[in-house]
Amino acid sequence: MSRSASRVTRLVIVAIVAAAVFVGFEVVRTLYALQGVEKARDSWQRPEDVIRALALQPGDTVVDFGSGAGYFSRRLAPIVGAGGRVIAVDVRRQSLAFLWIRSVLRREWQIDVVASAADDPRLPEGRIDALLIVNAYHELADRATLLRQLQRPLKPGGRLVVADRRHAADRPVHAGDTTHAVEPDIAEREIHAAGFTTVTRDDTFIRAARCVSIAQHLTDLPPFR
Repeated sequence: MSRSASRVTRLVIVAIVAAAVFVGFEVVRTLYALQGVEKARDSWQRPEDVIRALALQPGDTVVDFGSGAGYFSRRLAPIVGAGGRVIAVDVRRQSLAFLWIRSVLRREWQIDVVASAADDPRLPEGRIDALLIVNAYHELADRATLLRQLQRPLKPGGRLVVADRRHAADRPVHAGDTTHAVEPDIAEREIHAAGFTTVTRDDTFIRAARCVSIAQHLTDLPPFR
């Protein structure tokens, strides 16, 4: 190898190492930032009550739909235990990557990450005991189609829990509203139309954040085609 080629090789190696160090630093910094954000979220999200609505048992399979970096996925893992599964679904691959890193570091092997498509949740049919959608329902572009698609993976009697923001009391809203909130009545009508029935509903679940929690269970209907 010529001297010039050797120099280029060393420069390439140095660049690769520097890039790896930079990426590693950014990953560590983001992981610490996530801890801070989630600690603050604990003060208003009421995660224990949300999870309780899922009525999970050890060995169950639960979906965290719109999981992000895993705020709920990592809390669900110890509840279903080593014999259960937590399927974290999101369209944001970067968020799922951080969830995967966190689950590996904590050896939470029961967490699976699934990169979904906008029109396909990519879930196994008839194997899900419960499904959770938190702060993501208002983001769904075609809620009617997705809710019907979610019937296939849920077992008969499976439970769907939705918690999301609602609008300020003095703001008029309509079904086509595109802001980052959803009205309880609109959400419930959509969920009922997809074949679910209401188990519980709490319009003031989180007063400060104007959130709504709606728990549903799947009725014994023929699967959607």
